[in-house]
Amino acid sequence: MSKSKLKIRELKTPQDEKDWNNREIDLLLAHPASAAYGLNLQQGGNHVIWFGLNWSLELYQQANKRLHRQGQTEKVIIHHLVTQNTRDEDVMAALSNKEATQDTLMESLKARIREAKGGK
Repeated sequence: MSKSKLKIRELKTPQDEKDWNNREIDLLLAHPASAAYGLNLQQGGNHVIWFGLNWSLELYQQANKRLHRQGQTEKVIIHHLVTQNTRDEDVMAALSNKEATQDTLMESLKARIREAKGGK
């Protein structure tokens, strides 16, 4: 019985981005800060593993949006390498809390705008 081998690569160079977008990589390993800006990753695969998360919700969301954007034809799957009983867990919780706060703020603003437009 033959086993299929996933082509896994860490995102480090422009060639890695090119290979990803040419679908020569099955699983991309990247740090959100290195993938947050200036990259177009939506033409490639859809399966990424984030490692070494940071506290910035903006960087985290921007990195995710490199995959979730026009041109992506597959369901995007994002994994996180998180070590138990370390700051990794704290960072994941903080990002989740920041996102919830941001979402609540946006819903509040949308409600105010609707009210100002006469409840439409």
